[in-house]
Amino acid sequence: MSERLQSHFFKSADGLNLHALVYGQDPDGQTGAAPVICLPGLTRPARDFVVLALFLSTRTHRRIISLDYRGRGGSDWDPDWTHYCFGTEFADILTVLKAMDINSAIFIGLSRGGLHALTLAGKRPGLVKALILNDVGPELNPAGLLNITNYIGRLPLLRDIDEAVAHYKRVMGPRFPAVPDDQWRFYAENSLNVTPERLRLSYDPLLARTMENFDPNAPLPDFWPQFCALEAPILALRGENSDLLTPEIHAQMAARNPRCQTYLVPGQGHAPLLLDSPTLERIAAFVNEVDAAP
Repeated sequence: MSERLQSHFFKSADGLNLHALVYGQDPDGQTGAAPVICLPGLTRPARDFVVLALFLSTRTHRRIISLDYRGRGGSDWDPDWTHYCFGTEFADILTVLKAMDINSAIFIGLSRGGLHALTLAGKRPGLVKALILNDVGPELNPAGLLNITNYIGRLPLLRDIDEAVAHYKRVMGPRFPAVPDDQWRFYAENSLNVTPERLRLSYDPLLARTMENFDPNAPLPDFWPQFCALEAPILALRGENSDLLTPEIHAQMAARNPRCQTYLVPGQGHAPLLLDSPTLERIAAFVNEVDAAP
């Protein structure tokens, strides 16, 4: 198995370069281990899953593929911000899966990525062998979405990573008291790009336009039909201090789909960083269960 994390690029239907990080390989399918596809959150990059990819790769020979949506990470920014929408992103995901010849995989979706994975399971059920949802469910708390509108596209003047770490600890720390300094540094480095003048967001700030008309009193999309119809195994993670996935909805997920297991990540909010050992071990155990199933 390759021990290098490699960048791959794919062309979207409208000509943008889409980036993915790939770790490991099982080119002939000899191990029988399904690839793992990691889908990030709204503003998050593929790099968020590097630690998880390295951790899972020590268990089995498999490909672990993490995607950057357009406008994030290593993918091109779209000249038309209105294309930063769920439908276009979903089409981009299908483009990458087709290009990589993925016919069945375990999907890990962080927040928005989890909604993409749920949609994929509904439209292409044969593709989704199992599903790990990181702090997202079929029903979302509007207060959590409103909180996202308060920070998306905004960044104070930060000149170096030390300033960035202090910034994220100050802003996010109350909901993430369990996160140590080295994990804050990892998060900050993934969130920002270094330029000679200052640190800048690792995504197109125009993503904020997609949330500018959010109305917390308006009805939200209902993903319960897709979730309840899922026949694949599910692991639903929730940050203990999450404001997006409530304890009630988290419990309902297990009650309404018997194939859903739940796990609480202590001392973290929305969304758990997937860097702490207990959470990594829980994900690995679930993946092992999926591998062992007939």
